[in-house]
Amino acid sequence: MTILLLGSGGREHALAWKILQSTKCSKLFVAPGNAGTETIAKNINISPTDFAAIKNFANQEKIDMVVVGPEDPLVAGIYDFFKNDESLKHIPVIGPSKVGAQLEGSKEFAKEFLVKNSIPTAAYGSFTKETLEKGQQFLETLEPPYVLKADGLAAGKGVLIIQDLEEAKTELANMLVGEKFGQASSKVVIEEFLDGIELSCFVLTDGKNYKILPTAKDYKRIGEGDTGLNTGGMGAVSPVPFADSVLLEKIESRIVKPTIAGLQKDGIEYKGFIFIGLINVKNEPMVIEYNVRMGDPETEVVIPRLKSDLVELFLAVANEKLDQATLEIDPRSATTIMVVSGGYPEDYEKGKVISGIEFVSDSIVFHAGTKMADGQIVTNGGRVLAVTSYGDNFKEAIQKSYHNIGKLNFDNMYFRKDIGFDL
Repeated sequence: MTILLLGSGGREHALAWKILQSTKCSKLFVAPGNAGTETIAKNINISPTDFAAIKNFANQEKIDMVVVGPEDPLVAGIYDFFKNDESLKHIPVIGPSKVGAQLEGSKEFAKEFLVKNSIPTAAYGSFTKETLEKGQQFLETLEPPYVLKADGLAAGKGVLIIQDLEEAKTELANMLVGEKFGQASSKVVIEEFLDGIELSCFVLTDGKNYKILPTAKDYKRIGEGDTGLNTGGMGAVSPVPFADSVLLEKIESRIVKPTIAGLQKDGIEYKGFIFIGLINVKNEPMVIEYNVRMGDPETEVVIPRLKSDLVELFLAVANEKLDQATLEIDPRSATTIMVVSGGYPEDYEKGKVISGIEFVSDSIVFHAGTKMADGQIVTNGGRVLAVTSYGDNFKEAIQKSYHNIGKLNFDNMYFRKDIGFDL
């Protein structure tokens, strides 16, 4: 098969690495890709949201399958675009329909879905510029801290957790009236704060059947001890040590099953990944959010733990035969540490030459924000590299990743030295 993978981050490099291990894949294109995917596949300079260019390319190269990495093309409706086009409809797209993608594209849609399907989640209210005053009154009914979420896509940065009531009221106005997150915060969901430890559950579904992939936990904040600003993720661990069989059974019966049943009940086409952000509150799992694709950097620990052929799983999804597929998981732990540009998640410089990747051994380096320039690999984003390692337990795996990070270098390189500290 000739496969087209959309995206350019660490998630896509990890997916490309795994897709190419399949005997079913003869050629892989990545659009637009990065310096890591360039060494194993063929990068194509096409934006994942340029559907017209993707159509031309898919027809020209006789693409047999499209795998969608990021959320933007899914929320924009790439699944429906292929399905409704005469020349493309034979090509399976791994990712949900536009309506299904609203589980991530709209926090309000997701909360309504959760409540309607009796899936445990925090109490909430949804507000616009016109109902700002009601929103400020709703804040008064809650105990601190206060959770404010931009309704739309804000690249993982549209969530504020605030201790002070007056500050929360001001920030609500900043989001709704001051357009702090642009169009994404024209509507804001306010939630009660849930106190617990977070983890992520990843599900692959054909819309009827599902397979639960390994659990993972990522670390969102830039500073050690989970302090400072939110990022796209600074590291991840899989499996989650505290996710025992009792908790996993609760996640499946109370959250995964009713999610899939809810999609079917509403007639929502969904052929792809569901990433369920959970919080474990006194051993009771509750949903914080849905994402409609794999997480990043969680992909860099979940995908390396799959022993099964990923393309075969995708074909089973496309043909609605996922119940007949087998999912084999590596029992070892996997961890990844993100190496980022100094200044991230605020201002940072690009174009710094990266050295030392060739000296890494016993770890896998997945490229995130990198590109080739004049024959050298240079930084091209905030999160630059993900260093993934296996171990008999997460501590051993983390040690290997840190050992190999010691061989890497670029100007203003930064990474957290405490990934897994709370486990």
